[in-house]
Amino acid sequence: QVQLVESGGGLVQPGGSLTLSCAAPGFTFSMYVMRWYRQAPGKEREWVASITGGSIVGASTRYADVVNGRFTISRDNAKNTVYLRMNSLIPEDTAVYYCNAIRSDYRSPNYWGQGTQVTVSS
Repeated sequence: QVQLVESGGGLVQPGGSLTLSCAAPGFTFSMYVMRWYRQAPGKEREWVASITGGSIVGASTRYADVVNGRFTISRDNAKNTVYLRMNSLIPEDTAVYYCNAIRSDYRSPNYWGQGTQVTVSS
């Protein structure tokens, strides 16, 4: 069974940084594309970043325009963990951040964690 558990959220001042973690035990982690999504109050869930499965050396990343240059997604396949490093945070980044997993061939359901709250406020 695919399990995703996010951690690392919290309250941070504008301009600050935060690193989220998503532990993903219980499946062949390297075979899955990992993604971060976020959902602000009253808004639709939006995609933030993704990193391909496979070997760590061959992993590639992609970012939503609104976070590109500020956020960095990475993974450690040996630890079955994906990270989201968030720099230069702004209030608009306030949301519940969700970890998502899908097989690299996209022939699986989307698996979701429970989310971790990130609040950017002075």
